[in-house]
Amino acid sequence: MAKAHSLPLCERVSRKSIIRRTLDVTIFCLFLSLLSYRFHFLRNQGFTWLLAFLYESWFGFIWLLNLSTRWNPVEHKTYLENLLPRLPELPPVDMFVTTADPVLEPPLVTINTVLSLLAVDYPAEKLACYVSDDGCSPLTFYSLVEASKFAKLWVPFCKKYNVQVRSPFQYFSSKYPLPPDDVLSGFKLEWKKMKDEYEQLCRKIEDAAHNLTLVPHSAEYTAFQNIERNNHPTIIKVIWENKKDHSSIFLPHLVYISREKRPSHPHNYKAGAMNVLTRISGVMTNAPFMLNVDCDMFASNPKIILEGMCLLLGVEDEQECGFVQCPQIFYNALKDDPFGNQLTVPFAILAGGMAGIQGPPYAGTGCFHRRKTIYGLPPKHDVVDLKDRRILEERFGKSTEFSESVAEILFGSREKHFPCDISSTTESACRVADCDYENDTCWGSEVGLMYGSATEDVLTGLRIHKKGWKSVLLMPNPPAFLGCAPPGGPVSMTQMKRWGTGLLEILYSKHCPILSAFTTELYFRQALAYLYILIWPFGSIPEFSYATLSAYCIISNSHFLPKLKEPAIYIPVSLFLVNNLQSLSQYLQYGETVRAWWNSQRMARINAASSLLFACLSVVVKLLGLNETVFEVTQKSQSFSDENDDDDEKVGRFTFDESPIFLPATTLLLVHLTAMVLWLLRLQPPPRGGSNGSGLGEIGCSVWVVLSLWPFVRGLVGKGKYGIPSSTICKSAALALLFYAII
Repeated sequence: MAKAHSLPLCERVSRKSIIRRTLDVTIFCLFLSLLSYRFHFLRNQGFTWLLAFLYESWFGFIWLLNLSTRWNPVEHKTYLENLLPRLPELPPVDMFVTTADPVLEPPLVTINTVLSLLAVDYPAEKLACYVSDDGCSPLTFYSLVEASKFAKLWVPFCKKYNVQVRSPFQYFSSKYPLPPDDVLSGFKLEWKKMKDEYEQLCRKIEDAAHNLTLVPHSAEYTAFQNIERNNHPTIIKVIWENKKDHSSIFLPHLVYISREKRPSHPHNYKAGAMNVLTRISGVMTNAPFMLNVDCDMFASNPKIILEGMCLLLGVEDEQECGFVQCPQIFYNALKDDPFGNQLTVPFAILAGGMAGIQGPPYAGTGCFHRRKTIYGLPPKHDVVDLKDRRILEERFGKSTEFSESVAEILFGSREKHFPCDISSTTESACRVADCDYENDTCWGSEVGLMYGSATEDVLTGLRIHKKGWKSVLLMPNPPAFLGCAPPGGPVSMTQMKRWGTGLLEILYSKHCPILSAFTTELYFRQALAYLYILIWPFGSIPEFSYATLSAYCIISNSHFLPKLKEPAIYIPVSLFLVNNLQSLSQYLQYGETVRAWWNSQRMARINAASSLLFACLSVVVKLLGLNETVFEVTQKSQSFSDENDDDDEKVGRFTFDESPIFLPATTLLLVHLTAMVLWLLRLQPPPRGGSNGSGLGEIGCSVWVVLSLWPFVRGLVGKGKYGIPSSTICKSAALALLFYAII
């Protein structure tokens, strides 16, 4: 019989497909054919032909990057059965949960995430859960204290009955009804008791949310008195400590943290909060591995930490696995994803392709890191220099306790015993959370999460890959984590704008991946993959312009496509059909429906004509020094799709407000509707210079754009939040008339 340590913990499996590769190459060849045709007749055609050539050249370049990224898709299998014999030897893991606003991110959402993490299948004495509250809310702290009391009942219940869903709000939801009568009577009684306890917990928190005077006025809460959200000292509270004298209750450490904030010091949003968590956990528990999740991303797979350890411990060289990224999947997803904001299939394709190069990007949540990768060290770091205390302090800050913890991670200089005595370290932990601790150090540039971008996760992952580390994609079944999908309309648009802004900030900085490919350990194809991600928002400009081209041609009675009688028409038609059929087949392969594919396609067009355009504008304003990027927290809610709206007809309806973000798409729609009316009424001017006028090709393109903007068509006649505000319609109409006048 093979020894337990000789059995593999994971396996790298190639997912190459000859059919998929053939389709990818076919699409690229069609792009080349179309561009060759355009270029050959460029002198004989008008201005629209030149514009079409430029835009299609861009689309061909994007497809080439896409082709390079997904050429060698890879996935990793884990073998939990081979890890279980090593349970006594498993390393400790620090778990981070970040929240920033008790209104947009209700405490009930946060505590469900925390409870799911406290209940995972992993030795409790080797786990510590740190909750960062950037809102400095006594309500959040009170909720965690009450949740810790409930956890003493919830965690033993989950492990006794091997409960698979360990977030109580989901476990007791309508998706998981009351156990049938034929199950064990003991379990049914405990189930009812546990549900009653959870409902009582929810009532306590909801009552406290409506009346903060209900929060106890014990000494534990005095730190929250007379403070401002953005002007307060560090608050660290050890809510639960796993001590040996608590042997009857197996719960991980639970620590509440609200870092110091002062108006005169930038706090760097989530990246700053994560860096404080890294330092505090380094002083308190200093686990060699860290897991971070957003406050709404609860653990839906109780064995997820074991799955992550299979990959982190199963590689022969730690360089092969610097971090493990899990995809974002949502529990409150509406059927067929009408808002196209789940991005499950695009992420799986992109991350799977990058896994075959140097690994998927860091997505900001659901990620396991080796602590040394967050410390900004390459796989083969120079241990001689870093043993110098002066160099350690210049790099990591002037804290003896934290410097010792860094040395422990890098050199194993001191063995830490678990469970740790963390209460005695709170004073040292407070010092590393001071807002001026990072002054004259490498935090935010070479150490910790990177500053300077609204998408600090992608930038940090890029830095890790530049150091020579690889990453691994983990897609277990059931999913590792389930999060809260943003509602459609303004909230979803705001999130897309923030992502687009952050990506462009990286593109136009010194961290541009193409430059790094020649000066760092970043693989060239990995640099192309990052470039593909970073220029995604910029592509909204040529895409929006290309979308106006057919309307321009109809109104001016010109053309940018070959006539139906010309053989060349088969090139763009074939390109359109093959590209869309291939995309559809990928959605069907991942178990999605045709409608889900269509919703994704139209939302991609809507985002290109709205949020991503504003992301480009935001970055231009920042580059000109006129304004700084503001991090906008996405609203979270705790509900399921069947509970969101009593009116089934309105579930999934697009909502609008008076934000200018809806202006470009509304204008684009009005321009195309005007063009189609002119064509139907035959009010077009005669073709210029005796050239051919617009034809069915331009009409077909215009119809496709209108179908892609169908939520806006409904918004023109909708009422309330489901209708486009009259002020937006008037502004868009004025812009559409200006477009018509220019033509």
